[in-house]
Order: sequence, then C-alpha cells, then structure tokens
Amino acid sequence: MKTIEPPEKNLGLVHAAAKRFQGRGIEYEELFSAGCLGLVKASDRFDKSRGLCFSTYAVPLILGEIKSLFRKGGALKVSRSLKESALRAGRNRDEYIARFGCEPTVTELARLSGLSEEQTVEALCASRRPISLSPGDSSEEASLTEIPVDSEEEALSETLSLRQELSRLPENDRRLIELRYFRCLTQAQTAHFLGTTQVSVCRREKKILAFLKEKLS
Repeated sequence: MKTIEPPEKNLGLVHAAAKRFQGRGIEYEELFSAGCLGLVKASDRFDKSRGLCFSTYAVPLILGEIKSLFRKGGALKVSRSLKESALRAGRNRDEYIARFGCEPTVTELARLSGLSEEQTVEALCASRRPISLSPGDSSEEASLTEIPVDSEEEALSETLSLRQELSRLPENDRRLIELRYFRCLTQAQTAHFLGTTQVSVCRREKKILAFLKEKLS
C-alpha cells in the first residue's frame, strides 16, 4: 500500500541538495524551491512497501528538479492560485520574522496562511525568475554553466563534520537541535519540552545554526 511521507519533515534533504548547486548562476531560493517541488513529488509517489528508505527515493527526484532549472534556463510555470498562496505565505513569513526574529517552520507557516502543509511547500516553489545559463559573457564563445556532478565523498564528509560539531555543542543546545531537526518538532513543541518560551527557542536556534554554519563553511 502506498505511504505518503509528510514533505515538511524532510526539508533537510532539499537544503542538502540545493547546497551542492550554489554558486552556479542560480540563486539559492530558486534551487530550494525547485527541490521542494521534487520533495512533494517524492512524497506523493513513495511506496514504503517496496522496502526503500524515503530519503533514498526522494533525493534523485529533488536533484532532478533542481537540475531541470539549468536545462530549462528559466522559471517553472505556476498557476495564479499558487502564486496568490505564495504571496500570502510570504506576507505571513515576513510578519513572523518581524515578531520572533527567525524563520517559521512549514507547519507554523501553514497555520498562519490557512493552507495545508503540502500547499505551503508547493507555495515555496511559486516564485521564479528566468535565469541565463551563460556565466555573464554574451559572446558566442561563452560556455554554458556546468551542472555539477554529485559527490558521495563530499556528502559523507559533510555528514561526519556535522556530527562532530553537534557533539561539541552544550547539552541544551544539542537537545534543541535534536528536537527541531531530528524529531521535527515545531518551535512551540520544542519550547514545551525544554521548559522555555517559543521566542527563546527561536532566538537560540538562530544562534546555533549560525555557529554551525560558520564552523562548517
């Protein structure tokens, strides 16, 4: 029997895939949006009875959607209703950041926007701009931007480095990251577990992620 995997619980796969294509002529937000579309497709089609891990099934679809941006050299077509949903989600996102000082989760943004979590993920894919495959030289001799080849060794190295840095975090910080990104709890749920407020979790999470980003860059 087909099993639908909640997309919002696997956004880390999209971020990991999009990072591989940074610096190739397309902005990260567009890479991430295309990856989200691949994640939604994977969630709809995944069949757990086949014995595959969801990430094993989803990553090729996510990468396929990202690579299609380079092949098509432009934006994906979206419906007017999806664009309207994206605008509404965008306004709610900005209001949330102004209030709490950090990004809302998909679950939180869906609640604020009056959308389902799947619709919210799809809305993240709605904003597009045409991107040239040329690196900026308009001459005929200009070469097209190359699509990078996935490196299993690089992915393994990044995973090991992340685990090492997580092990060095104070226990409370490590627990916060575990609840948010490994158990996929909302900031409000995490605050309840840690006996603190959502605002405190939001601010602390932002600092931890900035610290990890600096260490891993």
